[in-house]
Amino acid sequence: MMDATAPNAMQCPVFVVAERHDALDKPWLAERRAQFVHVSEGVLSVRTDSGLWVVPPHHAVWLLPGALHRASSRHPVMTRTLFANPEVVAAPARNCVVAVDPLVRELLIAAAEFGDGYAGDGPQARLVDVIVDRLPLLAAAPLSLPYPRDRRILRIAESLIAQPAQPGVLDELAADAGVTARTAARLFVKETGLTFGQWRQQLRLLIALERLGAGASVTQVALEVGYNDVSSFIAVFKESLGETPARYFR
Repeated sequence: MMDATAPNAMQCPVFVVAERHDALDKPWLAERRAQFVHVSEGVLSVRTDSGLWVVPPHHAVWLLPGALHRASSRHPVMTRTLFANPEVVAAPARNCVVAVDPLVRELLIAAAEFGDGYAGDGPQARLVDVIVDRLPLLAAAPLSLPYPRDRRILRIAESLIAQPAQPGVLDELAADAGVTARTAARLFVKETGLTFGQWRQQLRLLIALERLGAGASVTQVALEVGYNDVSSFIAVFKESLGETPARYFR
């Protein structure tokens, strides 16, 4: 596994680093390069001051240059991270999660074998060029959650993040945060693009992904994130991600 400071020392404009961790809790940091972090095993969670991204197997998260972030996983995780100078990769306009196809997955595995120790005009460089060309074609996945910035609404959000199963309705949560339910509802849409109900459902979905990836049972996870009816949880999961929880991690 490469030392955490090594990527900053590399001179190549594009290179791939493979890492395996029994558990991960990286400190807050920002890279000068764009990062494309592919997860092949486990589930990776990435937080910034503006949101949460959860990355299950066969997905990757784009992190833009200078994005202050923190990555974590409570269980073993295997990643392959492509680092690229901003001028050589067509990164998206904002951090996002994408589904990684088998071709890109195999190319990343190959590129991780030679790091930045390759000639700029040789076959290894051409392989890296193919990766860079393929990345913009990968489909975005609905695995992110924007955080509100208004302190009153953020207080509601933090309460739900700490206890996703709590049954409180917006009226109760807003009163605790010192704001009316009507104002809270308006600000959720304005600052996150989601209604309060949509935001809470997405939070529960992402936390469920984290816990399912750690090996918890579907029934246990459904209860932990606030569903009394496991069938309802499975239905929401399948509607959002296209598969039932049992099939999603196969």
